[in-house]
Amino acid sequence: MAIVFELVVNFGDDDIAARAAHRRVVGAPPLVAGGRDVRLHEPLLGRARGLDGSPYLLMSVIPVGVGWGVALDQEHEPVRLSAPQLTGLGHQLYRLLAGFTGYRAARVGWDPEAFTDPAELRQEWADELRSGALPGLVLAEDVLPGMRGAAFTPFTTGFVWLPYTGEQESALTWGSAG
Repeated sequence: MAIVFELVVNFGDDDIAARAAHRRVVGAPPLVAGGRDVRLHEPLLGRARGLDGSPYLLMSVIPVGVGWGVALDQEHEPVRLSAPQLTGLGHQLYRLLAGFTGYRAARVGWDPEAFTDPAELRQEWADELRSGALPGLVLAEDVLPGMRGAAFTPFTTGFVWLPYTGEQESALTWGSAG
């Protein structure tokens, strides 16, 4: 089973915005973590269905070598990072996201797909939306406006977020910062 550290973005039905974001990622320079360059795999762009059955375009931006058991990484050396290093990588992925338009929801972290489906957020995560307990969640201003708590703040024009608080030391992180 793969465990993926990634940026996941729900573009709804906006194919033009999804393809523009895809091009932006393909042309992006490597990120830096732990004193080394971390390239990005070509983004995975596909169709998904929400908890309510509604279709949407989903894009995953995956740093090379950072996950555990990721098929795309088979030919690459593993990049083991501490929680602070992963946090820095996460902030760089959010800076990349800030250049995207037309998406509905996004989040960086370990397997964050479930948090990019507005129907699932509405049905399964309503209390956390109100309390601000989903750090790093970015929503278009018109997505779930009545369910968002006061902790949401502006992200970029047209988007709000629960500010990213970073990654914690866990079995998925490597030692201390270095």
